[in-house]
Amino acid sequence: MNTEFFEALALLEKEKGISADYLLDKIKNAIVIAVKKDYDAGEDNVLVELDPATCKFEVYLVKTAVEVVEDPETEVLLDQALTYDKNAKLGDVVHMKLKTKEFGRIAAQTAKHVIRQGIREAERGMMVRDMQSKAHEIVTATVQRVDPVKGFVTVDLGKAEAVLIKSEQVEGEELREGDRVKVYIVDVLATDRGPKIMISRTHPGLVKRLFEMEVPEIYDGTVEIKAVSREAGSRTKIAVWSKNEDVDPVGACIGPKGARVAAIVDELAGEKIDIVRWSEDPVAFISEALSPATVVGVEILDPELHTCRVSVPDGQLSLAIGNKGQNARLAAKLTGWKIDIRPESGFYGEEE
Repeated sequence: MNTEFFEALALLEKEKGISADYLLDKIKNAIVIAVKKDYDAGEDNVLVELDPATCKFEVYLVKTAVEVVEDPETEVLLDQALTYDKNAKLGDVVHMKLKTKEFGRIAAQTAKHVIRQGIREAERGMMVRDMQSKAHEIVTATVQRVDPVKGFVTVDLGKAEAVLIKSEQVEGEELREGDRVKVYIVDVLATDRGPKIMISRTHPGLVKRLFEMEVPEIYDGTVEIKAVSREAGSRTKIAVWSKNEDVDPVGACIGPKGARVAAIVDELAGEKIDIVRWSEDPVAFISEALSPATVVGVEILDPELHTCRVSVPDGQLSLAIGNKGQNARLAAKLTGWKIDIRPESGFYGEEE
């Protein structure tokens, strides 16, 4: 019977990928609790020996032989101790082996329950670890359900489900049941019910990962993405830099005839993408970040507070600022600088 028990554990380990040692540890702990309830013993006075190598499965009560029992959980009368160990003396610690018939029912019920629970816990743990390994990555999900009231979208990630909440959805993008969509895994938390997966379609990391997937020079490390600022569904700015002077980072991201960036724009349902060249020099970087506007000059006002004043041709003031201030706002996020944009003539807003 013991042999069958250990063979079943080995089969579980092979089929489910759950460690037999993990289940054995769970079973030991559960048997200790079961024995403590059914026998007059403290938790520290129950010894469980489970050895798959020898198929040994034995349970002992460990008590001290005494003349008068004052604490039944830790003590046993010498006469009773002698039935387990004929050489026992007063004060000796005696291992009182429980008979299979007496203990079999408890062992079977306990092991059955613990194995089931252990499998569930182990599978949840494996699922959490699997999903955590995909954190900050893109996965392709299938839309399962769409809540018409709250707007939440439940998606199938393969081994788990996740909810794409309204604030993480691209404004204007309509998802329907059965649609396949790429989502960015922001974080994965372990809970009693399994992994809680936070996903997004608006996170800047989604754009970054799409470029890594589409541009070989980024994937192999030649071109590096230094910064991303995004207003999902509308526009993204991405700053890139090349380790190799012979490789144009902007050109690599755009691709032959614009094919690479076009593929990403299609995935993002037409979201505009500005690719700019990153520079250690804040003047050069700020000038690039305000693309497509031409920058005449950049005056650093306070290096510590990261404030600057930028001059642009009078006719390009609205282009530099962008619709509802979007271009200037994205450039500020991209560079980390607060940018005050002025026309080249200095007339507009000079008093301000």
